[in-house]
Amino acid sequence: MWTSDPDADLDGDGVLDAVGLDVDGDGRNDDLLADLDHDGLADHAVLDRDGDGVPEAYVTDDGTGTWARSADRGAALRWFALDGVEQPAAGSPVDLDGDGTAGERLADVDGDGLADRAVGTGAAWVDTDGDGRWDVRLGDADGDGRADSADYL
Repeated sequence: MWTSDPDADLDGDGVLDAVGLDVDGDGRNDDLLADLDHDGLADHAVLDRDGDGVPEAYVTDDGTGTWARSADRGAALRWFALDGVEQPAAGSPVDLDGDGTAGERLADVDGDGLADRAVGTGAAWVDTDGDGRWDVRLGDADGDGRADSADYL
């Protein structure tokens, strides 16, 4: 863990909000870490794996402390609804909980193209065994961004 002042602009708004360094171990300081939610911890990493100046991977901390592939950069993920029916590939957000609003964000932690994390307002779902089915629902009743309950599905 280290502290560093931003020296790069990740979101293109003209404000330095990221730190350039070698995240992927290729020997070049061509990757970025950024704290876009301003909590003091890096939550976005942008990796330029071949050194051409074009990022090949965008990963985020999905709120659980796990770095996950971001679905916000155009990645379409297959996912299962809570009733177990597979849904076609979709970007994020989606309507995982069936409440009529597409408010849940998908993430693919293991990189297999199948969503294994979903985060919505006050709830998150986790596929703990990689089979594509949601195993645990985490609840945040007090709205502090931390799970208060876990229900096995």
